[in-house]
Amino acid sequence: MRVKLYRATEIAAAMARIRVELGPDALILSTRKIAEGVEVTAALETPDPGPPERADPGRAALLAWHGIPPRLAAALGTGRLEAALAAALRFASLPLDPTAPPLLLIGPPGAGKTLTIARLATRLVLAGAAPRIVTADGERAGAVEQLAAFTRLLDLDLLAAATPEALGRAMERARAGAASGPVLIDTPGLDPFAPAARAALAALIGAAGGTVALVLPGGMDPAESADLASCYAEAGATRLIATRLDLARRLGGVLAAAEAGGLALAEAGIGPGAADGLAALTPALLAGLLERTPSSPSPARPVPRRPAPPTPRPPHPAAPPPAAAPPMAAPLPRPVWPKHAPVSRPATPGTRA
Repeated sequence: MRVKLYRATEIAAAMARIRVELGPDALILSTRKIAEGVEVTAALETPDPGPPERADPGRAALLAWHGIPPRLAAALGTGRLEAALAAALRFASLPLDPTAPPLLLIGPPGAGKTLTIARLATRLVLAGAAPRIVTADGERAGAVEQLAAFTRLLDLDLLAAATPEALGRAMERARAGAASGPVLIDTPGLDPFAPAARAALAALIGAAGGTVALVLPGGMDPAESADLASCYAEAGATRLIATRLDLARRLGGVLAAAEAGGLALAEAGIGPGAADGLAALTPALLAGLLERTPSSPSPARPVPRRPAPPTPRPPHPAAPPPAAAPPMAAPLPRPVWPKHAPVSRPATPGTRA
């Protein structure tokens, strides 16, 4: 219950203040006259907020599986995930009106800036607009030819401005011409932690004089993504375009980058196509991408260990060579028996000799 004391010169003035501050449901607890006029004690019943909403263990496991930083995970742990994302992070569309300021895409090498320019241009051409495409990427070999291949298919002109001075002149020509679509500017991939590259990026941003959007792929380490986003935000980035969300399973890096840099989530790369591979990144889309994985992390599968090699057995002692058979004795000579002379027998009487 909310109790408040009111003093006024007359009861009507006190009641008017009570109705304004506490509403028509206020209760009058007491009134009394004082030297200045009247004193009224009023009260208002406040509804019981009930017990605080408990965090969902399954939600906590899901956010931990994505690698979302603990502070942000605590803010997303209760209620509908879509509503929690809308309350914890910023979401904003890209300025793509014909009269909007130029849109400059920056980011690390290989983040997908050139393809994102082509996808945005395709979307605008299909909607009946004619965007003006400018490339300031004079660092990467084949960068101009890659973007020129898309602009030829879309029947759009491509301006190459590799230096801040050339980019400034291109912006002057774009402002002087009839605005049939926004100006989309591609930039080289630069290391934001290197002082020379950071100075070159600041010069390009100053020459363009428009909205700066950071292009960052999904699936990166959350801490690394947060560091990159903070550095690019200091350079002037205000929007975040998350690419390769169709290939990344863990999206903690995207959320960490948006929180660390204070960047508004704008677009998401959700497929390989030029016409339908980019979509507005809304709380509903982000919640669906986060919840497409199991609500609890799968248990880590043990890494199979190779069986230990068998302990080598000590070699058997070599068997002694078989003893040589004793030489066989020479056969004894066969005895030669002497021949005996025939024995003469005495003749028997009556026999013939």
